[in-house]
Amino acid sequence: MSLVDANQSQLIRSSQKDEYYQTYLRNNANEAFHTIAGSKRWLDWRKEIELFSDLAYYGLTTFSGYQTLGEEYVNIIQVDPSKRRVPSGARRGLLVLLHTFVPYLLDKVLVCLENELEAADGGERRGGSRVSNLRGPGAWLRTWVQRAVGLLSERQRKACAPAVLAVQQGLGLLHRVHVALFYLSGAFYHLSKRTSGVGYLRVLGVKGDDLVIRSSYRLLGAVSLLQLALTVALQINSFRQRQRARREWKLHRNMSPSSPQHKETSSSSSSSPSASRCILCLEERRHSTCTPCGHLFCWECITEWCNTKTECPLCREKFQPHRLIYLRNYN
Repeated sequence: MSLVDANQSQLIRSSQKDEYYQTYLRNNANEAFHTIAGSKRWLDWRKEIELFSDLAYYGLTTFSGYQTLGEEYVNIIQVDPSKRRVPSGARRGLLVLLHTFVPYLLDKVLVCLENELEAADGGERRGGSRVSNLRGPGAWLRTWVQRAVGLLSERQRKACAPAVLAVQQGLGLLHRVHVALFYLSGAFYHLSKRTSGVGYLRVLGVKGDDLVIRSSYRLLGAVSLLQLALTVALQINSFRQRQRARREWKLHRNMSPSSPQHKETSSSSSSSPSASRCILCLEERRHSTCTPCGHLFCWECITEWCNTKTECPLCREKFQPHRLIYLRNYN
């Protein structure tokens, strides 16, 4: 029986078929739990129900040594890195854990850490104590995260908040890089399979259009890497612009009242105090920036606003941050 490497289209179709059956199993499990336990408990346990459904699906197929429904659909089989033997039980168990439990745990830790950092910061600003909900699933994890955050100083917590955001964005970029590499090489469609070293062989012989399929996916991989490089470059440029605006903002805030520029701005603001005031910081507008709808704000204020909401604070018109117009030499 001739065995050759599975191509990209077969791996993608297999994954899509598995996702279809996983979604079907999740929906039925959620419906059954919702009917038995009620809405409140279902809202608390819905993530765990999805985890248990995925563990059941891959436990009854991959871990037990059988093909998944998606693998059976396209007639491919799992092999270890030698491509001569099927994966061992330990390797299959590692694959199942990496594919189901690790993403769940990582998402849970990042969300708990983000919530605890925000709660600690809000509690200090209000000068009161914060109370966390330590009931329901994952209570031990929230307790551990809360204790860890409580040991940090205020400066360390402020440094951890952007680090958590960077990790979340970095995971998304890592996934996009991995998918682009898959389009180029056609070896591993999931990070869990690349980490555990589980590959695929197909039973059928090489078809005539196999080279065409692989070439088209390589082109898609090159385009994906180019798009990813442009996205990273734009994010770096945006970060540099925000840093420069923040430095200029601090420079103008610390400007002495006796300086000529400060007197000039003070005289202009005295003539029309309401027109030159930013509604976000309620102070004199610095580095006037115009939104597509025509409203004016401080550059620092509106860019910080756009990090959370891509809409005008006044009229709520939606717009992309790159459409902001920085008004030079505006009086």
